[in-house]
Amino acid sequence: MYVSMFLQALYPSPEEGWQIYSSAQDADGKCICTVVAPAQNMCNRDPRSRQLRQLMEKVQNISQSMEVLDLRTYRDLQYVRNTESLMKVVDGKLKVASENPRSLNLKGFQELKDKVTQLLPLLPVLEQYKADAKMILRLREEVRNLSLVLMTIQEEMGAYDYEELRQRVLLLETRLHSCMQKLGCGKLTGVSNPITVRASGSRFGSWMTDTMIPSSDNRVWSMDGYFKGRRVLEYRTMNDFTKGQNFVQHLLPHPWAGTGHVVYNGSLYYNKYQSNIIIKYHFRSRSVLVQRSLSGAGYNNTFPYSWGGSSDIDLMADENGLWAVYTTIPNAGNIVISRLEPQTLEVLQTWDTGFPKRSAGESFMICGTLYVTNSHLAGAKIYFAYYTNTSSYEYTDIPFHNQYSHISMMDYNPRERVLYTWNNGHQVLYNVTLFQVIKTSGD
Repeated sequence: MYVSMFLQALYPSPEEGWQIYSSAQDADGKCICTVVAPAQNMCNRDPRSRQLRQLMEKVQNISQSMEVLDLRTYRDLQYVRNTESLMKVVDGKLKVASENPRSLNLKGFQELKDKVTQLLPLLPVLEQYKADAKMILRLREEVRNLSLVLMTIQEEMGAYDYEELRQRVLLLETRLHSCMQKLGCGKLTGVSNPITVRASGSRFGSWMTDTMIPSSDNRVWSMDGYFKGRRVLEYRTMNDFTKGQNFVQHLLPHPWAGTGHVVYNGSLYYNKYQSNIIIKYHFRSRSVLVQRSLSGAGYNNTFPYSWGGSSDIDLMADENGLWAVYTTIPNAGNIVISRLEPQTLEVLQTWDTGFPKRSAGESFMICGTLYVTNSHLAGAKIYFAYYTNTSSYEYTDIPFHNQYSHISMMDYNPRERVLYTWNNGHQVLYNVTLFQVIKTSGD
């Protein structure tokens, strides 16, 4: 018995931060499952979480106000205690004067006046007491309001522990990622509508995340242009890339050609300008680890894609590792696929697809299969597939919406199972649908 499954990995939108893994069950009984799991930062965007943070800030403000009030009250109380004896003296003299007015001579009156003058600084202290009394009333009202809001949030949340719920969500997300990887590879059957992440840069360029499986690296890299570029922008997260913030710059020691770059296991692999040399640049050490010539490969617009742009050598990665797509004169301009050893850049195996590279708009690898588009312009579709596991090919008809009408980079990321594209100055994602045949136990 075989169970046919469709797996679709929807990329989380920057605003919502949700990851969705979905399929369905049709009339033939094919298994379809749907699970929705929030990303790790979902709880931070929950309205109740925002309320709690605001309440914490209010509590901190109240605490600070009470500390100031306590310090000032202690200081003023000490001052009042120090003037207590003086007040007793003034009180005694006033009693004597009231009982026997004739006893208050000029000298006694001057002494009484001096003592009262010494008590004048006490007046602003008493005025401050009046202001502090008003502050205490205001603080008491704020604390009462805080208690009411907390009771409301507690009723909304019910008996569940919020942190426990968050941990359960994270555990479910981890299990889903693990399950997705265990499902393995499949055949491309569909491409979703485009998801525009950002509009930045020139008409041509490339952007990417690390394609290594597994990896917890969330950085995003952007490389604008295809001609003699050296500046690579590294963003901390996808959200930072979307907002254009929190980035550092890498200045490559050698300029690049084309847009067929790929990041694999923390290193950038790219084609050196005006050569068929592939360079491996390590981001954290900011150094070139290895460079090697791709023997016989055309360069400098000898065998580019249909849009030109020095796109002779296209580097990419999938579930099976690192690949180079190019062509040579002996291959008569037809697309050649070579699987590369990531550490040394040695060619491990090569396939001649027989498909003319100048007739291709772009190409990408999924599960050891090269998929080729028939154009880089509007109306393009995925037209050709070459299977390296069987050294065979077929013509396909998989449409996708080329929203901005000029794709200069299209690469698959096996970690996220999405297509990254640079489309006329827009950074765009596509979800992919893979068809799989899974053999169940007992068959």
